[in-house]
Amino acid sequence: MTEDTTLAPLTGPPPPADPRSRAALLKLVKQTVKDGPGPRATEQQWAKGKLTVHERLALLFDEGSFQETEPLRRHRASGFGLEKKRPHTDGVITGWGTVDGRTVFAYAHDFRIFGGSLGEAHAQKIHKLMDLAMAAGAPLVSLSDGAGARIQEGVTALAGYGGIFRRNVASSGVIPQISVMLGPCAGGATYSPALTDFVFMVRGTSQMYITGPDVVQAVTGERISHDQLGGADVHASVSGAAHFAYEDEAECLAEVRYLLSLLPQNNREMPPAVPADDPADRRCEALLDLVPADANRSYDMRPVIEEIVDDGEVFEVHSSWATNIICALARLDGHVVGIVANQPSSFAGVLDINASEKAARFVQMCDAFSIPLVTLVDVPGFLPGREQEHGGIIRHGAKLLYSYCNATVPRISLILRKAYGGAYIVMDSQSIGADLTFAWPTNEIAVMGAEGAANVVFRREIAAASDPEAARAERIKQYQEELMHPYYAAERGLVDDVIDPAETRSVLIRSLAMLRAKQAGLPARKHGNQPV
Repeated sequence: MTEDTTLAPLTGPPPPADPRSRAALLKLVKQTVKDGPGPRATEQQWAKGKLTVHERLALLFDEGSFQETEPLRRHRASGFGLEKKRPHTDGVITGWGTVDGRTVFAYAHDFRIFGGSLGEAHAQKIHKLMDLAMAAGAPLVSLSDGAGARIQEGVTALAGYGGIFRRNVASSGVIPQISVMLGPCAGGATYSPALTDFVFMVRGTSQMYITGPDVVQAVTGERISHDQLGGADVHASVSGAAHFAYEDEAECLAEVRYLLSLLPQNNREMPPAVPADDPADRRCEALLDLVPADANRSYDMRPVIEEIVDDGEVFEVHSSWATNIICALARLDGHVVGIVANQPSSFAGVLDINASEKAARFVQMCDAFSIPLVTLVDVPGFLPGREQEHGGIIRHGAKLLYSYCNATVPRISLILRKAYGGAYIVMDSQSIGADLTFAWPTNEIAVMGAEGAANVVFRREIAAASDPEAARAERIKQYQEELMHPYYAAERGLVDDVIDPAETRSVLIRSLAMLRAKQAGLPARKHGNQPV
Protein backbone atom coordinates (compact mmCIF):
# COMPACT_ATOMS: atom_id res chain seq x y z
CA MET A 1 0.00 0.00 0.00
CA THR A 2 1.54 3.29 -1.05
CA GLU A 3 -0.83 5.84 0.49
CA ASP A 4 -2.44 6.35 3.90
CA THR A 5 -6.13 5.56 3.53
CA THR A 6 -7.39 6.89 6.87
CA LEU A 7 -10.41 9.00 5.98
CA ALA A 8 -10.16 12.73 6.64
CA PRO A 9 -13.93 13.20 7.19
CA LEU A 10 -13.77 10.97 10.29
CA THR A 11 -11.01 12.98 11.99
CA GLY A 12 -11.17 16.34 13.78
CA PRO A 13 -14.13 17.71 15.76
CA PRO A 14 -17.33 15.67 16.24
CA PRO A 15 -19.79 15.82 13.35
CA PRO A 16 -22.77 18.17 13.64
CA ALA A 17 -25.92 16.81 15.27
CA ASP A 18 -28.24 17.92 12.49
CA PRO A 19 -29.52 14.81 10.62
CA ARG A 20 -29.16 16.44 7.21
CA SER A 21 -25.58 17.43 7.93
CA ARG A 22 -24.81 13.95 9.15
CA ALA A 23 -26.36 12.46 6.03
CA ALA A 24 -24.20 14.77 3.90
CA LEU A 25 -21.12 13.71 5.85
CA LEU A 26 -22.04 10.04 5.40
CA LYS A 27 -22.28 10.57 1.65
CA LEU A 28 -18.81 12.12 1.67
CA VAL A 29 -17.42 9.26 3.74
CA LYS A 30 -18.92 6.63 1.42
CA GLN A 31 -17.57 8.38 -1.66
CA THR A 32 -14.11 8.61 -0.12
CA VAL A 33 -14.22 4.89 0.68
CA LYS A 34 -15.28 4.11 -2.89
CA ASP A 35 -12.49 6.27 -4.35
CA GLY A 36 -9.97 4.08 -2.54
CA PRO A 37 -6.44 4.88 -1.45
CA GLY A 38 -5.81 7.60 -4.02
CA PRO A 39 -5.00 8.28 -7.66
CA ARG A 40 -1.42 7.00 -7.51
CA ALA A 41 -2.50 3.52 -6.36
CA THR A 42 -5.17 3.48 -9.07
CA GLU A 43 -2.68 4.45 -11.75
CA GLN A 44 -0.35 1.69 -10.58
CA GLN A 45 -3.20 -0.80 -10.92
CA TRP A 46 -3.95 0.38 -14.44
CA ALA A 47 -0.24 0.29 -15.33
CA LYS A 48 -0.27 -3.46 -14.64
CA GLY A 49 -3.08 -3.89 -17.17
CA LYS A 50 -5.63 -4.47 -14.40
CA LEU A 51 -8.93 -2.78 -13.64
CA THR A 52 -9.82 -1.40 -10.24
CA VAL A 53 -12.14 -3.37 -8.01
CA HIS A 54 -15.17 -1.14 -8.69
CA GLU A 55 -14.54 -1.22 -12.45
CA ARG A 56 -14.62 -5.01 -12.27
CA LEU A 57 -17.83 -5.09 -10.26
CA ALA A 58 -19.43 -2.71 -12.75
CA LEU A 59 -18.64 -5.17 -15.56
CA LEU A 60 -20.01 -8.14 -13.63
CA PHE A 61 -23.28 -6.74 -12.31
CA ASP A 62 -26.28 -5.08 -13.90
CA GLU A 63 -25.88 -1.31 -13.84
CA GLY A 64 -26.62 0.22 -10.45
CA SER A 65 -27.57 -3.08 -8.82
CA PHE A 66 -24.55 -3.74 -6.59
CA GLN A 67 -25.15 -3.34 -2.85
CA GLU A 68 -21.95 -3.30 -0.82
CA THR A 69 -21.74 -4.79 2.68
CA GLU A 70 -19.42 -3.56 5.43
CA PRO A 71 -17.69 -0.83 3.41
CA LEU A 72 -16.58 0.88 6.64
CA ARG A 73 -14.94 -2.23 8.13
CA ARG A 74 -11.35 -1.72 9.35
CA HIS A 75 -8.81 -4.09 10.84
CA ARG A 76 -7.94 -3.95 14.53
CA ALA A 77 -4.45 -5.46 14.31
CA SER A 78 -1.36 -3.80 15.74
CA GLY A 79 2.37 -4.21 15.32
CA PHE A 80 4.61 -3.81 12.28
CA GLY A 81 3.01 -0.41 11.66
CA LEU A 82 -0.47 -1.79 11.03
CA GLU A 83 -2.01 0.39 13.73
CA LYS A 84 -1.04 3.46 11.67
CA LYS A 85 -2.71 2.14 8.51
CA ARG A 86 -6.35 1.24 8.94
CA PRO A 87 -8.04 1.66 5.55
CA HIS A 88 -11.75 1.09 5.24
CA THR A 89 -12.90 -2.12 3.44
CA ASP A 90 -9.63 -3.75 4.59
CA GLY A 91 -8.82 -4.57 0.99
CA VAL A 92 -11.94 -6.50 -0.03
CA ILE A 93 -15.30 -5.36 -1.40
CA THR A 94 -18.23 -7.62 -0.54
CA GLY A 95 -21.88 -7.43 -1.54
CA TRP A 96 -24.61 -8.56 -3.88
CA GLY A 97 -26.37 -7.39 -7.00
CA THR A 98 -28.08 -8.78 -10.07
CA VAL A 99 -26.77 -10.38 -13.24
CA ASP A 100 -29.48 -10.35 -15.91
CA GLY A 101 -31.93 -9.64 -13.14
CA ARG A 102 -30.95 -12.61 -10.93
CA THR A 103 -29.28 -12.21 -7.53
CA VAL A 104 -25.55 -12.95 -7.36
CA PHE A 105 -23.12 -12.45 -4.45
CA ALA A 106 -19.50 -11.43 -4.96
CA TYR A 107 -16.36 -10.51 -3.10
CA ALA A 108 -13.52 -8.73 -4.84
CA HIS A 109 -9.99 -8.05 -3.60
CA ASP A 110 -8.73 -4.49 -3.87
CA PHE A 111 -5.03 -4.85 -4.67
CA ARG A 112 -4.51 -1.15 -3.97
CA ILE A 113 -5.05 -1.79 -0.24
CA PHE A 114 -2.48 -4.06 1.43
CA GLY A 115 -2.01 -5.78 -1.92
CA GLY A 116 -5.43 -7.37 -1.45
CA SER A 117 -3.93 -9.56 1.28
CA LEU A 118 -6.20 -11.40 3.68
CA GLY A 119 -6.28 -10.44 7.34
CA GLU A 120 -8.77 -11.10 10.12
CA ALA A 121 -11.31 -8.38 9.22
CA HIS A 122 -10.88 -9.09 5.52
CA ALA A 123 -11.64 -12.79 6.08
CA GLN A 124 -14.63 -12.10 8.32
CA LYS A 125 -16.21 -9.99 5.60
CA ILE A 126 -15.84 -12.86 3.14
CA HIS A 127 -17.15 -15.42 5.65
CA LYS A 128 -20.27 -13.32 6.24
CA LEU A 129 -20.89 -12.91 2.52
CA MET A 130 -20.49 -16.64 1.87
CA ASP A 131 -22.98 -17.37 4.65
CA LEU A 132 -25.42 -14.87 3.12
CA ALA A 133 -25.07 -16.48 -0.31
CA MET A 134 -25.87 -19.88 1.16
CA ALA A 135 -28.83 -18.53 3.13
CA ALA A 136 -30.23 -16.69 0.10
CA GLY A 137 -29.54 -19.61 -2.26
CA ALA A 138 -27.68 -17.56 -4.88
CA PRO A 139 -24.38 -17.97 -6.80
CA LEU A 140 -21.11 -16.71 -5.35
CA VAL A 141 -18.39 -15.11 -7.50
CA SER A 142 -14.93 -14.27 -6.19
CA LEU A 143 -12.82 -11.70 -8.04
CA SER A 144 -9.35 -12.63 -6.82
CA ASP A 145 -6.48 -10.18 -6.93
CA GLY A 146 -4.63 -10.66 -3.67
CA ALA A 147 -1.16 -11.29 -2.30
CA GLY A 148 -2.21 -14.13 -0.01
CA ALA A 149 -2.24 -14.10 3.78
CA ARG A 150 -1.33 -10.82 5.49
CA ILE A 151 2.00 -11.73 7.05
CA GLN A 152 1.79 -9.01 9.71
CA GLU A 153 -1.35 -10.63 11.17
CA GLY A 154 0.21 -14.08 11.44
CA VAL A 155 -1.90 -17.12 12.21
CA THR A 156 -5.19 -15.20 12.33
CA ALA A 157 -4.83 -14.66 8.58
CA LEU A 158 -4.28 -18.37 8.02
CA ALA A 159 -7.34 -19.17 10.10
CA GLY A 160 -9.29 -16.82 7.84
CA TYR A 161 -8.45 -19.01 4.85
CA GLY A 162 -9.61 -22.06 6.76
CA GLY A 163 -13.01 -20.45 7.22
CA ILE A 164 -13.24 -19.79 3.48
CA PHE A 165 -12.28 -23.36 2.57
CA ARG A 166 -14.83 -24.80 4.99
CA ARG A 167 -17.57 -22.67 3.45
CA ASN A 168 -16.43 -23.58 -0.08
CA VAL A 169 -16.98 -27.23 0.77
CA ALA A 170 -20.30 -26.61 2.56
CA SER A 171 -21.54 -24.66 -0.48
CA SER A 172 -20.33 -27.27 -2.99
CA GLY A 173 -23.27 -28.63 -4.96
CA VAL A 174 -25.63 -26.22 -3.18
CA ILE A 175 -24.91 -22.91 -4.91
CA PRO A 176 -22.72 -22.30 -7.98
CA GLN A 177 -19.27 -21.01 -7.00
CA ILE A 178 -17.13 -19.22 -9.58
CA SER A 179 -13.54 -18.06 -9.06
CA VAL A 180 -12.23 -15.31 -11.33
CA MET A 181 -8.46 -14.95 -11.07
CA LEU A 182 -7.47 -11.37 -11.94
CA GLY A 183 -4.08 -11.17 -10.24
CA PRO A 184 -1.64 -13.29 -8.23
CA CYS A 185 -2.79 -16.18 -6.06
CA ALA A 186 -0.15 -18.13 -4.14
CA GLY A 187 0.21 -20.68 -1.38
CA GLY A 188 -2.81 -21.94 0.51
CA ALA A 189 -5.02 -19.30 -1.12
CA THR A 190 -5.05 -21.40 -4.30
CA TYR A 191 -7.17 -24.06 -2.65
CA SER A 192 -10.29 -21.92 -2.61
CA PRO A 193 -10.44 -21.71 -6.43
CA ALA A 194 -9.67 -25.43 -6.60
CA LEU A 195 -12.74 -26.11 -4.44
CA THR A 196 -15.13 -24.04 -6.56
CA ASP A 197 -17.09 -25.13 -9.63
CA PHE A 198 -15.39 -22.96 -12.27
CA VAL A 199 -12.10 -21.05 -12.48
CA PHE A 200 -11.54 -18.18 -14.93
CA MET A 201 -8.11 -16.65 -15.60
CA VAL A 202 -6.76 -13.70 -17.61
CA ARG A 203 -3.59 -14.05 -19.65
CA GLY A 204 -0.63 -11.99 -18.56
CA THR A 205 -2.06 -10.73 -15.26
CA SER A 206 -3.28 -13.74 -13.26
CA GLN A 207 -1.21 -16.57 -11.82
CA MET A 208 -1.79 -19.43 -9.38
CA TYR A 209 0.88 -21.54 -7.70
CA ILE A 210 1.58 -23.16 -4.36
CA THR A 211 5.20 -21.99 -4.31
CA GLY A 212 6.47 -19.06 -6.37
CA PRO A 213 9.41 -18.87 -8.78
CA ASP A 214 11.87 -17.76 -6.09
CA VAL A 215 11.11 -20.77 -3.90
CA VAL A 216 11.22 -23.10 -6.91
CA GLN A 217 14.66 -21.79 -7.85
CA ALA A 218 15.94 -22.05 -4.26
CA VAL A 219 14.76 -25.65 -3.89
CA THR A 220 15.26 -27.10 -7.37
CA GLY A 221 17.60 -24.66 -9.08
CA GLU A 222 15.08 -24.16 -11.90
CA ARG A 223 14.59 -20.60 -13.18
CA ILE A 224 11.01 -20.01 -14.24
CA SER A 225 8.76 -16.98 -14.69
CA HIS A 226 5.46 -16.37 -12.90
CA ASP A 227 3.48 -17.05 -16.09
CA GLN A 228 5.49 -20.15 -16.99
CA LEU A 229 4.89 -21.54 -13.52
CA GLY A 230 1.24 -20.69 -12.99
CA GLY A 231 -0.13 -18.48 -15.76
CA ALA A 232 -3.53 -18.73 -17.40
CA ASP A 233 -2.45 -20.89 -20.35
CA VAL A 234 -0.50 -23.26 -18.09
CA HIS A 235 -3.54 -23.97 -15.96
CA ALA A 236 -6.00 -23.96 -18.87
CA SER A 237 -4.03 -26.43 -21.01
CA VAL A 238 -1.50 -28.30 -18.83
CA SER A 239 -2.66 -28.65 -15.22
CA GLY A 240 -6.41 -28.33 -15.79
CA ALA A 241 -6.69 -26.07 -12.72
CA ALA A 242 -8.42 -23.37 -14.79
CA HIS A 243 -11.50 -23.96 -16.93
CA PHE A 244 -11.22 -20.78 -19.03
CA ALA A 245 -8.49 -18.32 -20.11
CA TYR A 246 -9.14 -14.93 -21.72
CA GLU A 247 -7.17 -12.04 -23.15
CA ASP A 248 -8.57 -9.28 -20.94
CA GLU A 249 -10.78 -8.69 -17.92
CA ALA A 250 -13.74 -7.29 -19.87
CA GLU A 251 -14.01 -10.43 -22.03
CA CYS A 252 -13.51 -12.64 -19.00
CA LEU A 253 -16.26 -11.01 -16.94
CA ALA A 254 -18.65 -11.00 -19.91
CA GLU A 255 -18.18 -14.77 -20.11
CA VAL A 256 -18.79 -15.11 -16.37
CA ARG A 257 -22.13 -13.37 -16.90
CA TYR A 258 -22.94 -15.78 -19.73
CA LEU A 259 -22.06 -18.82 -17.62
CA LEU A 260 -24.35 -17.57 -14.84
CA SER A 261 -27.20 -17.40 -17.38
CA LEU A 262 -26.82 -21.17 -17.87
CA LEU A 263 -26.77 -22.11 -14.18
CA PRO A 264 -29.58 -22.31 -11.63
CA GLN A 265 -29.51 -20.14 -8.53
CA ASN A 266 -29.06 -23.21 -6.33
CA ASN A 267 -29.56 -26.96 -6.21
CA ARG A 268 -33.28 -26.60 -5.48
CA GLU A 269 -34.01 -24.84 -8.75
CA MET A 270 -33.85 -25.83 -12.40
CA PRO A 271 -31.50 -24.02 -14.80
CA PRO A 272 -33.18 -21.04 -16.47
CA ALA A 273 -35.04 -21.84 -19.67
CA VAL A 274 -35.44 -19.30 -22.47
CA PRO A 275 -37.73 -19.12 -25.52
CA ALA A 276 -36.14 -20.96 -28.44
CA ASP A 277 -36.18 -19.59 -31.98
CA ASP A 278 -34.45 -22.70 -33.34
CA PRO A 279 -37.24 -25.17 -34.30
CA ALA A 280 -37.33 -28.28 -32.12
CA ASP A 281 -38.07 -30.46 -35.16
CA ARG A 282 -35.28 -29.01 -37.31
CA ARG A 283 -33.63 -31.74 -39.35
CA CYS A 284 -29.84 -31.92 -39.12
CA GLU A 285 -28.95 -33.08 -42.62
CA ALA A 286 -25.38 -31.83 -42.21
CA LEU A 287 -24.73 -34.60 -39.69
CA LEU A 288 -24.84 -37.14 -42.51
CA ASP A 289 -21.67 -35.55 -43.92
CA LEU A 290 -19.88 -34.48 -40.75
CA VAL A 291 -19.24 -37.99 -39.39
CA PRO A 292 -17.47 -40.43 -41.75
CA ALA A 293 -18.71 -44.02 -41.71
CA ASP A 294 -15.15 -45.37 -41.67
CA ALA A 295 -14.37 -45.88 -37.98
CA ASN A 296 -10.68 -45.17 -38.60
CA ARG A 297 -11.22 -41.72 -40.11
CA SER A 298 -10.87 -38.68 -37.88
CA TYR A 299 -13.30 -35.77 -37.62
CA ASP A 300 -14.05 -32.83 -35.35
CA MET A 301 -16.93 -33.40 -32.91
CA ARG A 302 -17.52 -29.68 -32.30
CA PRO A 303 -19.44 -29.04 -35.56
CA VAL A 304 -21.59 -32.08 -34.73
CA ILE A 305 -22.55 -30.58 -31.38
CA GLU A 306 -23.13 -27.14 -32.92
CA GLU A 307 -25.46 -28.65 -35.53
CA ILE A 308 -27.61 -30.31 -32.86
CA VAL A 309 -27.98 -27.57 -30.20
CA ASP A 310 -29.97 -24.35 -30.33
CA ASP A 311 -28.51 -21.81 -32.75
CA GLY A 312 -25.13 -23.55 -32.69
CA GLU A 313 -24.26 -21.88 -29.35
CA VAL A 314 -21.92 -24.01 -27.23
CA PHE A 315 -20.14 -22.96 -24.03
CA GLU A 316 -17.21 -25.34 -23.80
CA VAL A 317 -15.56 -26.04 -20.44
CA HIS A 318 -11.83 -26.87 -20.27
CA SER A 319 -11.54 -26.48 -24.04
CA SER A 320 -7.71 -26.54 -23.98
CA TRP A 321 -7.17 -29.37 -21.48
CA ALA A 322 -7.76 -33.08 -22.11
CA THR A 323 -8.86 -32.24 -25.63
CA ASN A 324 -9.75 -35.86 -26.42
CA ILE A 325 -13.07 -35.26 -24.65
CA ILE A 326 -15.47 -32.32 -24.92
CA CYS A 327 -17.53 -31.00 -22.01
CA ALA A 328 -19.94 -28.18 -22.77
CA LEU A 329 -23.12 -26.42 -21.76
CA ALA A 330 -25.70 -25.63 -24.41
CA ARG A 331 -29.45 -25.44 -24.89
CA LEU A 332 -31.91 -27.76 -26.59
CA ASP A 333 -35.33 -26.16 -27.20
CA GLY A 334 -34.35 -23.42 -24.74
CA HIS A 335 -33.44 -25.80 -21.89
CA VAL A 336 -29.86 -26.11 -20.60
CA VAL A 337 -28.08 -29.43 -21.11
CA GLY A 338 -24.59 -30.68 -20.32
CA ILE A 339 -22.85 -32.40 -23.21
CA VAL A 340 -20.02 -34.91 -22.85
CA ALA A 341 -18.54 -36.09 -26.14
CA ASN A 342 -15.48 -38.00 -27.31
CA GLN A 343 -13.31 -35.96 -29.69
CA PRO A 344 -11.99 -38.19 -32.53
CA SER A 345 -9.72 -35.40 -33.82
CA SER A 346 -7.63 -35.57 -30.62
CA PHE A 347 -5.90 -38.89 -29.83
CA ALA A 348 -8.74 -40.60 -31.71
CA GLY A 349 -11.07 -39.76 -28.83
CA VAL A 350 -9.60 -42.32 -26.42
CA LEU A 351 -10.20 -42.00 -22.69
CA ASP A 352 -7.11 -41.34 -20.62
CA ILE A 353 -6.39 -40.04 -17.12
CA ASN A 354 -7.02 -36.37 -17.85
CA ALA A 355 -10.11 -36.96 -19.99
CA SER A 356 -11.62 -39.12 -17.26
CA GLU A 357 -10.93 -36.46 -14.62
CA LYS A 358 -12.34 -33.69 -16.77
CA ALA A 359 -15.55 -35.49 -17.68
CA ALA A 360 -16.11 -36.84 -14.15
CA ARG A 361 -15.95 -33.37 -12.63
CA PHE A 362 -18.30 -31.99 -15.29
CA VAL A 363 -20.83 -34.79 -14.83
CA GLN A 364 -20.82 -34.17 -11.06
CA MET A 365 -21.41 -30.45 -11.58
CA CYS A 366 -24.32 -31.06 -13.94
CA ASP A 367 -25.88 -33.57 -11.58
CA ALA A 368 -25.52 -31.21 -8.61
CA PHE A 369 -27.36 -28.42 -10.43
CA SER A 370 -30.09 -30.42 -12.19
CA ILE A 371 -28.60 -30.10 -15.68
CA PRO A 372 -29.57 -33.07 -17.90
CA LEU A 373 -26.70 -34.95 -19.53
CA VAL A 374 -26.35 -35.83 -23.20
CA THR A 375 -23.39 -38.08 -24.01
CA LEU A 376 -22.14 -38.42 -27.60
CA VAL A 377 -20.08 -41.59 -27.94
CA ASP A 378 -17.34 -42.37 -30.44
CA VAL A 379 -14.64 -44.03 -28.35
CA PRO A 380 -12.06 -46.67 -29.31
CA GLY A 381 -11.21 -47.52 -25.69
CA PHE A 382 -8.85 -46.43 -22.93
CA LEU A 383 -5.36 -45.24 -23.83
CA PRO A 384 -2.92 -48.15 -23.35
CA GLY A 385 0.62 -47.86 -22.04
CA ARG A 386 2.82 -48.00 -18.98
CA GLU A 387 2.54 -44.27 -18.30
CA GLN A 388 -1.24 -44.45 -18.10
CA GLU A 389 -1.29 -47.63 -16.02
CA HIS A 390 1.32 -46.37 -13.57
CA GLY A 391 -0.43 -42.99 -13.44
CA GLY A 392 -3.59 -44.67 -12.19
CA ILE A 393 -5.87 -44.93 -15.21
CA ILE A 394 -7.87 -47.56 -13.30
CA ARG A 395 -8.83 -45.26 -10.44
CA HIS A 396 -9.11 -42.16 -12.63
CA GLY A 397 -11.33 -43.95 -15.13
CA ALA A 398 -13.39 -45.16 -12.17
CA LYS A 399 -14.09 -41.53 -11.27
CA LEU A 400 -15.99 -41.04 -14.53
CA LEU A 401 -17.81 -44.32 -14.04
CA TYR A 402 -18.72 -43.35 -10.46
CA SER A 403 -19.94 -39.90 -11.50
CA TYR A 404 -22.28 -41.28 -14.17
CA CYS A 405 -23.62 -44.07 -11.95
CA ASN A 406 -24.24 -41.58 -9.15
CA ALA A 407 -26.02 -39.02 -11.36
CA THR A 408 -29.81 -38.79 -10.98
CA VAL A 409 -30.49 -36.14 -13.65
CA PRO A 410 -31.96 -37.18 -17.02
CA ARG A 411 -29.26 -39.03 -18.95
CA ILE A 412 -29.30 -39.77 -22.67
CA SER A 413 -26.46 -41.35 -24.61
CA LEU A 414 -26.05 -41.43 -28.37
CA ILE A 415 -23.56 -43.74 -30.08
CA LEU A 416 -22.43 -42.08 -33.27
CA ARG A 417 -19.87 -44.59 -34.47
CA LYS A 418 -17.57 -46.89 -32.49
CA ALA A 419 -17.97 -47.81 -28.84
CA TYR A 420 -15.43 -50.40 -27.75
CA GLY A 421 -14.67 -52.22 -24.53
CA GLY A 422 -14.76 -50.72 -21.06
CA ALA A 423 -14.81 -47.21 -22.49
CA TYR A 424 -18.22 -47.96 -24.03
CA ILE A 425 -19.53 -48.96 -20.61
CA VAL A 426 -18.06 -45.88 -18.91
CA MET A 427 -19.50 -43.41 -21.45
CA ASP A 428 -22.98 -43.61 -19.88
CA SER A 429 -24.09 -46.87 -21.43
CA GLN A 430 -27.53 -48.23 -20.70
CA SER A 431 -26.05 -50.79 -18.32
CA ILE A 432 -24.82 -48.09 -15.91
CA GLY A 433 -28.10 -46.23 -15.81
CA ALA A 434 -28.60 -44.07 -18.89
CA ASP A 435 -32.34 -43.41 -19.18
CA LEU A 436 -32.32 -43.66 -22.95
CA THR A 437 -29.67 -44.85 -25.38
CA PHE A 438 -29.79 -44.19 -29.11
CA ALA A 439 -27.44 -45.08 -31.94
CA TRP A 440 -26.82 -43.99 -35.49
CA PRO A 441 -26.77 -46.65 -38.23
CA THR A 442 -22.97 -46.21 -38.33
CA ASN A 443 -22.57 -47.54 -34.78
CA GLU A 444 -20.18 -50.34 -33.86
CA ILE A 445 -20.55 -51.60 -30.29
CA ALA A 446 -18.13 -54.37 -29.36
CA VAL A 447 -15.54 -55.57 -26.91
CA MET A 448 -12.88 -54.39 -29.36
CA GLY A 449 -12.40 -53.64 -33.04
CA ALA A 450 -12.98 -56.42 -35.55
CA GLU A 451 -9.28 -56.71 -36.42
CA GLY A 452 -8.21 -57.19 -32.82
CA ALA A 453 -11.12 -59.51 -32.07
CA ALA A 454 -10.37 -61.74 -35.04
CA ASN A 455 -6.71 -61.98 -34.05
CA VAL A 456 -7.75 -63.22 -30.60
CA VAL A 457 -10.72 -65.46 -31.39
CA PHE A 458 -9.27 -67.07 -34.53
CA ARG A 459 -5.57 -66.88 -33.69
CA ARG A 460 -4.81 -70.57 -34.14
CA GLU A 461 -6.96 -70.96 -37.23
CA ILE A 462 -5.30 -67.98 -38.92
CA ALA A 463 -1.82 -69.21 -38.02
CA ALA A 464 -2.55 -72.68 -39.46
CA ALA A 465 -4.04 -71.38 -42.72
CA SER A 466 -2.12 -71.69 -45.95
CA ASP A 467 -2.82 -68.00 -46.60
CA PRO A 468 -2.95 -66.33 -43.14
CA GLU A 469 -3.77 -62.88 -44.49
CA ALA A 470 -6.73 -64.13 -46.50
CA ALA A 471 -7.95 -66.14 -43.51
CA ARG A 472 -7.61 -63.11 -41.26
CA ALA A 473 -9.58 -60.91 -43.69
CA GLU A 474 -12.35 -63.53 -43.90
CA ARG A 475 -12.63 -63.85 -40.11
CA ILE A 476 -12.64 -60.08 -39.66
CA LYS A 477 -15.53 -59.85 -42.10
CA GLN A 478 -17.34 -62.65 -40.29
CA TYR A 479 -16.93 -60.96 -36.91
CA GLN A 480 -18.20 -57.65 -38.30
CA GLU A 481 -21.26 -59.24 -39.89
CA GLU A 482 -22.22 -61.32 -36.86
CA LEU A 483 -21.38 -59.12 -33.88
CA MET A 484 -20.74 -55.56 -35.08
CA HIS A 485 -23.59 -54.72 -37.41
CA PRO A 486 -25.55 -51.56 -36.53
CA TYR A 487 -28.59 -53.43 -35.21
CA TYR A 488 -26.87 -56.03 -33.03
CA ALA A 489 -27.17 -53.93 -29.84
CA ALA A 490 -30.73 -52.86 -30.67
CA GLU A 491 -31.80 -56.49 -31.15
CA ARG A 492 -30.60 -57.22 -27.63
CA GLY A 493 -32.14 -54.13 -26.03
CA LEU A 494 -28.81 -52.44 -25.35
CA VAL A 495 -29.92 -49.35 -27.29
CA ASP A 496 -33.48 -48.08 -27.39
CA ASP A 497 -33.47 -47.25 -31.07
CA VAL A 498 -31.30 -46.75 -34.12
CA ILE A 499 -32.14 -43.31 -35.48
CA ASP A 500 -31.57 -41.28 -38.62
CA PRO A 501 -28.73 -38.83 -37.83
CA ALA A 502 -30.78 -36.01 -39.35
CA GLU A 503 -33.44 -36.58 -36.66
CA THR A 504 -30.99 -36.40 -33.75
CA ARG A 505 -32.05 -32.96 -32.54
CA SER A 506 -35.76 -33.72 -32.49
CA VAL A 507 -35.25 -37.12 -30.85
CA LEU A 508 -33.12 -35.60 -28.08
CA ILE A 509 -35.55 -32.75 -27.46
CA ARG A 510 -38.59 -35.05 -27.26
CA SER A 511 -36.72 -37.43 -24.97
CA LEU A 512 -35.53 -34.67 -22.64
CA ALA A 513 -39.04 -33.22 -22.46
CA MET A 514 -40.34 -36.61 -21.35
CA LEU A 515 -37.59 -36.93 -18.73
CA ARG A 516 -37.95 -33.41 -17.35
CA ALA A 517 -40.05 -34.62 -14.43
CA LYS A 518 -37.76 -37.57 -13.70
CA GLN A 519 -37.63 -38.58 -10.05
CA ALA A 520 -34.68 -40.67 -8.93
CA GLY A 521 -33.07 -41.27 -5.59
CA LEU A 522 -29.97 -42.84 -4.12
CA PRO A 523 -29.72 -45.31 -1.24
CA ALA A 524 -29.75 -43.78 2.23
CA ARG A 525 -26.13 -43.12 3.19
CA LYS A 526 -23.90 -40.40 4.53
CA HIS A 527 -21.96 -40.36 1.25
CA GLY A 528 -20.29 -42.79 -1.10
CA ASN A 529 -16.57 -43.55 -1.14
CA GLN A 530 -15.68 -42.02 -4.48
CA PRO A 531 -12.38 -42.96 -6.17
CA VAL A 532 -9.74 -40.25 -5.69
